[in-house]
Amino acid sequence: MANLRDIRRRINSVKNTQKITRAMKMVAAAKLRRAQEAIVAARPYARSMRELVTRVAACAQDDAHPLLDGREERRSVIIVVTADRGLCGGYNSSVINEARRLLGNDFSDRATSLVVIGRRGVDAVKRETVPIDAEFTHVLEEDPMRAVANIVDPLVDRFKNDEIDAVHVLYNEFRSAIVQTVSLEQLLPVALDEEVEAPPVDYVYEPSQAHVLETLLKRDLQIQMHRVLHEAAASEHGARMTAMDSATNNATDVIERLTLQYNRARQDAITAEMLEIIGGAEAL
Repeated sequence: MANLRDIRRRINSVKNTQKITRAMKMVAAAKLRRAQEAIVAARPYARSMRELVTRVAACAQDDAHPLLDGREERRSVIIVVTADRGLCGGYNSSVINEARRLLGNDFSDRATSLVVIGRRGVDAVKRETVPIDAEFTHVLEEDPMRAVANIVDPLVDRFKNDEIDAVHVLYNEFRSAIVQTVSLEQLLPVALDEEVEAPPVDYVYEPSQAHVLETLLKRDLQIQMHRVLHEAAASEHGARMTAMDSATNNATDVIERLTLQYNRARQDAITAEMLEIIGGAEAL
């Protein structure tokens, strides 16, 4: 009977776990719907902002602004975007593993430091030898644009002061609830959209061309980073929903196996008792 009690205890434990995973799946699905709405709204705005910057910069001089200045990449910064929580499948590990691969291969010939977003990334990167310039957690829980400014503005100042040569951002790009793609984008120097044609006329700048470009470029960088954060958030919720759905289904399979094992053990116990009774009756 002790074996039956153990099996029954395991069944109850798995059922309790299944309730948790099912609830987490429902919560992730609700958050994913809101995150999808946010990214659908952010993408066109970010694309239009980059097109505007491209048109204005195309009419400016080649050295109109330092944020457009491409240079030899000797000192780089990678912004690594992860989640603050786990239980979302391979969402965090895919970004962290790609960051390690980049540091060991593509960025091995230059001085590289990291800006890490998300507690999971912070915990993982602290075990590495690469320097960490800044850490951010719970960025989307506060004012998103203020959080973006805190991330981007210090890097812009360092780039303008010739302390770094390039800034890249590594994140999970949202494709669907079950598909997230690890992407690496260049944030600085600003990469203009090559598909946008220069306007046939020049602009009238007020108060000056440098001031207009400064404002537009900083705003564009913030908008692009804002989009990246929403891409990462939608990817996180999609990955968590998929992971919790899989965990719920696996729990169902485990419960079925344990129930079958419980019934067999119970039947064996009943059969053994019947044999003992029959044997005792025959002995009498």
